[in-house]
Amino acid sequence: MQLKSAISNSFDQLAGILDQLTETQYSQPSKILFNASIGQHVRHIIELYICLYNGYTSGNVNYEKRKRDVRIETDKSFAIELMEMIGNNIDKDNKKLLLDSSYDEQSTDSITVKTNYYRELIYNLEHTVHHMALIRVGVNEVSSIAIPEGFGVATSTIKYRKSCAQ
Repeated sequence: MQLKSAISNSFDQLAGILDQLTETQYSQPSKILFNASIGQHVRHIIELYICLYNGYTSGNVNYEKRKRDVRIETDKSFAIELMEMIGNNIDKDNKKLLLDSSYDEQSTDSITVKTNYYRELIYNLEHTVHHMALIRVGVNEVSSIAIPEGFGVATSTIKYRKSCAQ
């Protein structure tokens, strides 16, 4: 499945960067990221996939009810293990799902919209790339490791850049 491959590639890129960071670099607040850490961004990515995984069976997904597990944002090895687990378990049949969310901070009411598994995988992948771009900025603040050119860049942008270079 094309989506599985794209998600696995993103996770491999992310794990490759995390492997080069110290635990301190991974978990320290970043001024440029408004005092969020690289680990908090990684946790956010992982927990959205976990919400989708958990909601697949019931048919109901709610990203707002994620656990916010501090261990993911402070233990990079654990985060990498979870990415491997997610990558090994995302190859499922497409099916209809319901997405619950509340977009008004003044209200506790949620809205429910129809969606499907593949659409939510696409959302999570795009969301992953977006957070990888932020992680890239954070990594540049806390370390001097080399980051691959395509890290945190959308596939469509990479394809466009290649077409312009020809």
